[in-house]
Amino acid sequence: MKKIRKILIIVLLSGFLLVSCSNDDDNGKTTLEILSNKPESIALYKSLIEEFEREHPTINIKFQVPPESDTVIRTKLTRNKLPDILSISADALYGEMGREGFLYDFSGSELLENIQPAYLDMLSRLVGEDVDGVYGIPYVTNAVSVIYNKEKFEKYDLDIPTTWDEFIQVLETVKDEGELPLYYTLQDPWTAMPSWNAIAGNLVSKDFNVQKTNGETSFQEAYKEAAEKAVTLTEYGQRDIIGVGYDDGNRAFANGEGVFYIQGNWVIPELLRINEDLELGTFPLPATNDPDQNNIISGVDAALLMSESTEHKEEALQFIQFMLTEDVAKHYIEDQKAFSAIKDIPQEEKAFEGLEQYFTNEDITSFVDHYYPKGFGHDGIVQELYINKDVEWALKKLDSEWDKVIDR
Repeated sequence: MKKIRKILIIVLLSGFLLVSCSNDDDNGKTTLEILSNKPESIALYKSLIEEFEREHPTINIKFQVPPESDTVIRTKLTRNKLPDILSISADALYGEMGREGFLYDFSGSELLENIQPAYLDMLSRLVGEDVDGVYGIPYVTNAVSVIYNKEKFEKYDLDIPTTWDEFIQVLETVKDEGELPLYYTLQDPWTAMPSWNAIAGNLVSKDFNVQKTNGETSFQEAYKEAAEKAVTLTEYGQRDIIGVGYDDGNRAFANGEGVFYIQGNWVIPELLRINEDLELGTFPLPATNDPDQNNIISGVDAALLMSESTEHKEEALQFIQFMLTEDVAKHYIEDQKAFSAIKDIPQEEKAFEGLEQYFTNEDITSFVDHYYPKGFGHDGIVQELYINKDVEWALKKLDSEWDKVIDR
């Protein structure tokens, strides 16, 4: 919030007028600027934009997916040139923009009627439950799960575990067979987070970020069990868990190394590209011994946001409405092997059959790190935890780094 307030001061001192970055073309068309932070969906978005422009010949769309998108967005904020529409992950930056009034409020809009409540709640908590308004529409969601090699799963006659103890027993069985249970790719620090999120998401209060910032709790108090369980899982990884990066790990797992891989849905297309004959299954990581408390970890991977200051609200709303139509939303998740925040649009990829009931029943819990402050550096700390196994050091480090970011 402090960063956004500084931006507002800069804007006022610079004398910028509240104007939209949109312009009208010389040929009379309305131009909408759309910014996405998802390079993996560039081709898909371009094809959808072409379809929209055919259906709306008076609207032209300028589409961009810049590197370092958060930095670009913050720069545009200082210049009062926020794009008409943003299609970005829902995280701390979204929350800041919503709190400070940069985003259009969709409260009461019929566009929200078919959105799953769990994802609306996630956005609400990012902005702050004491702030009224709905400043984005959840669109595409993701999920972290345990991905498994079906051939090996059947070879060792394994059953899907629904509790933590059952999961550990399955890992022990695989280990006793002389097989590698879990494959890790910790050379890339961010890959430390899927298992961290999958465990902590079901063990830590969803209000941790607020309580931590208010000095009411700490990582040392709230995350001890989660950190210990995350470290326990590393004992079932390869000997050198930091020696392999994400790309090499994908190739290794796709080609038969390891039985389980804790990752997000985004890795499935890559695994199948490497080995089209690979049969995969998925199940939520059971972090507790109560099956009813083990939810799927899912977050808003792309929310549709609209600038409050856009001069073309009507045209922007037309594009958002187009994206929310059933055919377009279904095409999006099929192409990206993702999930939809819109009700009754299931992901039909066979690998995700084990997750379907959790989405249907809305047994959904968010990624804990979506609520961590920007610039926290948590992935590097968790990566080091997995290597040195020092839970006390890691939790103290997470506490101190969080406090530094908040105090800036």
